[in-house]
Amino acid sequence: MGSLRNPVGPLPSSIYWRRRIVVLSVIALVALLIVWVVTSLGGGGGHKNTAGPSDGKHPTPSTITPGPSESGPAISEHPGGRDESGASGSPSGDDDSSSGTDDSGTAAGSSPSAGGAGTGAEGGDTAGAALPAGSTLPDCTAGTVTLAVNSVHNTYAPTETPAIRLVAKNTSAHDCKIDLGPKTAVLTISKAGSTTPYWSSADCPKTAASQWYRVPGGSSITHTVRWDRKPSAPQCATPPHGSAGAGTYLVEWKVPGYDKLPTSFVLSQD
Repeated sequence: MGSLRNPVGPLPSSIYWRRRIVVLSVIALVALLIVWVVTSLGGGGGHKNTAGPSDGKHPTPSTITPGPSESGPAISEHPGGRDESGASGSPSGDDDSSSGTDDSGTAAGSSPSAGGAGTGAEGGDTAGAALPAGSTLPDCTAGTVTLAVNSVHNTYAPTETPAIRLVAKNTSAHDCKIDLGPKTAVLTISKAGSTTPYWSSADCPKTAASQWYRVPGGSSITHTVRWDRKPSAPQCATPPHGSAGAGTYLVEWKVPGYDKLPTSFVLSQD
């Protein structure tokens, strides 16, 4: 112990005490450094996890992921502009009316089947139901069911088949039936400037002249007729040869109990 208090050596004792102080200071500094490192690494476990579950007093705000945006169809001022007004149903089944194809059951956004009357047709959003002629459902009237007619496209290229669409919207709460047969709901297509129809659904229908469809209450059906550009002749007479040329064509759809429903479209040259 005496050597600790009174250092032994050739140098003065003050030199040895200074050395001891330096060594002790270095040891103390290293110890403090170790304590600081251990505290820094282990101290994170004591912090409150802000991403953890809510404790009731400070609820964690929920994150709401926005759903898909919806964009409505553009309103066109061109001839035969498309009308997407409330078409939410469609009677099922296809029938041909002279040179036109009647498509009342194609789902919205789906493509028409290959072959047949060609391309460019669209149907209703929800499949409807065809009814027998003796159905006891009440007839639809203009007071409860509104009709709208439009061309599926404003302009058709030479390779495209014109398609005319009728939307029947039931504003009442009760189902009713409507006759959209080719001789009852008569569709005519005329070239602009002509007083004689170029084609009529009533001239020579290939299916039943009367066809009944259910229009559900608070919903609608869509009835689409595709035209293969061929002319027709009354009472199944031989129509003129050829097909419709380029130009503007006027459409009228006459349903009993309603005013004539007009629209138009253009057949382009290329």
